Amino acid sequence: MSAFNNPFNPNVRLGAACPCGKHRSQAEHDAVLDVPEEGSPDALSGRVIQSAVMRALFPRDATRRRFLSAIGSSTALAAISGLVPLGALEAMAQDKGALEKKDLKIGFIPITCATPLIMADPLGFYRKQGLNVTLNKTAGWALIRDKMLNKEHDASHFLSPMPLAISLGLGSAAQPMNVATIQNINGQAITLHVKHKDKRDPKQWKGFKFAVPFDYSMHNFLLRYYVAEHGLDPDTDIQIRVTPPPEMVANLRAGNIDGFLGPDPFNQRAVYDDVGFIHILSKDLWDGHPCCAFGVSESFIKENPNTFAALYRAVLTSAAMAREARNRPLIAEVISPPNYLNQPVTVVEQVLTGKYADGLGNVKNVPDRADFDPFPWHSMAVWILTQMKRWGYVKGDVNYRDIAERVFLVTDARKHMAELEMKAPARSYAKIKVMGKEFDPAKPDAYLASFAIRKAA
Repeated sequence: MSAFNNPFNPNVRLGAACPCGKHRSQAEHDAVLDVPEEGSPDALSGRVIQSAVMRALFPRDATRRRFLSAIGSSTALAAISGLVPLGALEAMAQDKGALEKKDLKIGFIPITCATPLIMADPLGFYRKQGLNVTLNKTAGWALIRDKMLNKEHDASHFLSPMPLAISLGLGSAAQPMNVATIQNINGQAITLHVKHKDKRDPKQWKGFKFAVPFDYSMHNFLLRYYVAEHGLDPDTDIQIRVTPPPEMVANLRAGNIDGFLGPDPFNQRAVYDDVGFIHILSKDLWDGHPCCAFGVSESFIKENPNTFAALYRAVLTSAAMAREARNRPLIAEVISPPNYLNQPVTVVEQVLTGKYADGLGNVKNVPDRADFDPFPWHSMAVWILTQMKRWGYVKGDVNYRDIAERVFLVTDARKHMAELEMKAPARSYAKIKVMGKEFDPAKPDAYLASFAIRKAA
């Protein structure tokens, strides 16, 4: 075999002896793309970055070898570069402050909302920033909150309203908590039991029992908004029960609930298991609404600024990759295993690609059913606060703008998005439409007063 340049290491010619001694030839060495052990001199090199992505794309060594043999290393490198900004990652790996803390514990709930945070682990994006991250699968949102308050987790997957609630001392002791990025937009649905296929009109839902994952969740606020717009009082006409997402399908099957507004993949899993149907996607209520967030405590940022920046870059890199529709089938495979979502790949792929069965005999094609825009809009925070006040979770006067700007870290998002050549909006407030009704974040009190159904002040 003739020697030719190896793009992963230009000083080594393919066809020469394997430098690591593990393979029969240099070609086989490059095809396997072994990741150097932690602490090795090139642990943050471009080769490691490329290797991690290649291993995620082709977990089986034999498949990886066949792919590289068929198209060549140079073409493979170009393909990888199209998936993630390798150049930016490599530059940042060489130009960063010393990490105050390398070993981190991050909590997550096994739902597709956490896709960027989860996929950063198997794709090696945390390692590329010098971080040794342990992802801790957690049973429910109250436990996520408590582990952050007790500093058992360094950072966490959050529901977007949770850092607002924790910072205000709602449902727990007050502790300044921040939203670094929005993990996902859209990606939820109202799912009903199959026995209710003839009850598509929400006016027929009086007496229904619904599950939501947490009081301080977009699921709770969107469900309340939806039924109220159809004339039902969510506090008297239906029952809303807090249920951990992994338990929603089982409760639906058992008849303990009539439906849920919950995160995927459980809406799609209910269809897959023939126990439920998708009544409406959350994007049809508010297209582009936030759901989950990636957050840290204010004290963690102050004590570990370089670590926080590295963590930020890793999660943003994941978000950039997850935004690309062409990457969604791969991501579904990466996040479906038992240590992450523990779901059939076909269920997760239906969610992420937006081509899905709705349980009513239809196959829908909604590419933005779930998306991963990381920008933490202040207007999102203000809308959430209006709903907290609307339903009595927060009482008295609310300084919407001050709270939103303290909790949602727009300045940090802009800075770190720019490092990755990701475009951030020039402003952080924008008008929103929820079920056709405009929300102006500059006039939250007027918006709140416009609702006929709400808790008495």
